[in-house]
Amino acid sequence: MKKLRLGIIGCGGRFNAHLNGLLQLDNAEIVAVADPIEERRIAAGKNTGAKKIYHDHTDLYNNESRDTLDAVMIFIEPTAHTDTETRAIDMGLHFFIEKPMTMDLELADTVLKKSEEKGLITSVGFQDRYLDLIDIIKAELPKHKQGGLVYGAWVGGIPGVWWWQKKSTCGGQLVEQNIHLLDGLRYLYGEPLSVYATCSRGMVVPGVDASPEYDTDDHSTAVIRFKNNVTATLVSGCYSKTVRPNCGYVITLDDMILDYRLRNNLIITTQTVTRDIKRSMDQTFALDQAFVQAVLTGDRSLIRSPYGDALKSLKLAFAANKSMETGEVIYF
Repeated sequence: MKKLRLGIIGCGGRFNAHLNGLLQLDNAEIVAVADPIEERRIAAGKNTGAKKIYHDHTDLYNNESRDTLDAVMIFIEPTAHTDTETRAIDMGLHFFIEKPMTMDLELADTVLKKSEEKGLITSVGFQDRYLDLIDIIKAELPKHKQGGLVYGAWVGGIPGVWWWQKKSTCGGQLVEQNIHLLDGLRYLYGEPLSVYATCSRGMVVPGVDASPEYDTDDHSTAVIRFKNNVTATLVSGCYSKTVRPNCGYVITLDDMILDYRLRNNLIITTQTVTRDIKRSMDQTFALDQAFVQAVLTGDRSLIRSPYGDALKSLKLAFAANKSMETGEVIYF
């Protein structure tokens, strides 16, 4: 069996979230890893069996080629993207990248253009698109009268990673974390017509509840209009330390309520019946499996979030940020 030869760039938390699934794939092997932190790259080499261990992506690209690698998987923080993707493109390497892909939309446009010119297969880590519960929602929506209200929420505390503390390095919670649900709205309803968003600060005290550098939004609300009379309200909050509401979506149709509990279960309620459907699969594994199979076979239809589509979600998140700053409705 032919195996996809993978290089890993970034061996931190997101890589570890993918690791067990990647090791289960019998049609892929990790041959090289790179990370600036020595203990992380050494651990990654040990855990994956990779013989080639590099200091960073530059070191990896300088020593590998299309003869030794088929693709790279990139798990780095939002502000670390420099030539990480463009060098892979120049070498003809297909690539998977975690979200958000960058804080630099101009760079993202360049990556998209160059990767399409090269005909590369790309994938971005919007894992919920591969979830069986989202498949059920997507199949159910066309059966009902179009239109209605959607409420989405991702509320919790502040993740421990350093870039989360400043809006300049994470883009705010909507860009860094709740972009999963934002992308899900596009996946379910298509392209937005407009977005209006507000945010608030002052609940989280820098140096007390967070690092002294903390300057991002404690919470935000985005109102997004779609075609067919659909209006979605998406809230994000990172001020809640010990309690949190149900995160996910509540979709109110004319004769049904779809209550999606983030990556856990889906409660479908009608006038006469309530069904509680549990998640039956690992969406991260499905995402990785699809990428590997797509590269091996050339079947692009397996990829539910190629770079170009993911960039639309990133631009929508940045448009919401612009609305927060200006107080204006952003139209598309």
